[in-house]
Amino acid sequence: MASAAAAMAARARREIQHQFFAGDAVRPDRAIAFAPANGFEERQFARLRDRDIVRQGGADRYWLDLPAYDAYLRDRHARVRGALIALAVVFAVFIAFTAFMASRGAPALGGHDPAALPASDASA
Repeated sequence: MASAAAAMAARARREIQHQFFAGDAVRPDRAIAFAPANGFEERQFARLRDRDIVRQGGADRYWLDLPAYDAYLRDRHARVRGALIALAVVFAVFIAFTAFMASRGAPALGGHDPAALPASDASA
């Protein structure tokens, strides 16, 4: 459920970005009228305004501050890259631990020692 909400938020950000780029609203003198189409766009628009990425250029007219938007994207990419690196490290440690345990003859995590299982009765 959370991934669906994250996908909807990302789509709303792309739609907002598209409208500003399509209208060439990247300077105060080129501000455009903008009205969010749905609740996701409304929340993303408010976040972009709170971060001074989207700025007001007049009564109900807005423009996209490209340097601020670029810094925002770089920050997001750095956070995602950090999370992916951390995930890769955790995965590598897990694989190394599993290989170490297998080399010692210990059962794999979640596995069972075949010698500890009761023998099946073939006459049944």
